[in-house]
Amino acid sequence: MEIAVAQVTQGSGKVPRTDRGRRSLRKLLDAAAAEFGERGFHEASISTITRRAGMALGSFYTYFDSKDAIFRALVADLSAQVRDHAGSAVETGSDAVATERAVLSTFLRFARTHREIYRVINEAEFIHPEGFRDHYATAAQRIADRLRRGAQRNELRPDVGEVEAWALMGMNVFLGLRYGLWERDAPLDDIAAAASRLIADGLAKRD
Repeated sequence: MEIAVAQVTQGSGKVPRTDRGRRSLRKLLDAAAAEFGERGFHEASISTITRRAGMALGSFYTYFDSKDAIFRALVADLSAQVRDHAGSAVETGSDAVATERAVLSTFLRFARTHREIYRVINEAEFIHPEGFRDHYATAAQRIADRLRRGAQRNELRPDVGEVEAWALMGMNVFLGLRYGLWERDAPLDDIAAAASRLIADGLAKRD
């Protein structure tokens, strides 16, 4: 997975300028995801992150000044990965409901293969609150933008917006928790289809 290098190293002054440097940064972030995901921020260590990455301890400081710095970078990196996976599911010509179904299905698969995202983002509320808020705020904004485009195409109600976007995001997050982390054998396309019916038809019984 390519990374937004300038984003995850923002403010550090340590943006890698070569392909080798970017590959090393990628290895460190992947190792940090595994370490923080398994042990949590407080129990994780820089030495274990570098061992997981197959790198010398001193190499860590080429890219990050501290454990806090790589944690903040990891939050940005995971947020970017969620964004990119969601974007890859959006197909030109799909209607609004089909788009949200595809995005959810893609996210559920991402959650199954990146289980660490829940622990990392949850801990970010206390360790990196700005990143925690930005992770959800930007995700909700992407949903709101998709909903508004659907409304402009007369596929959705004209008044859909922020509230509906946050509601959909909350649904996606908890479906990912239930079927990405806790129950890993459930057919994800069926889960996404059920959620899609909820979006399209609501809950009220119709005559």
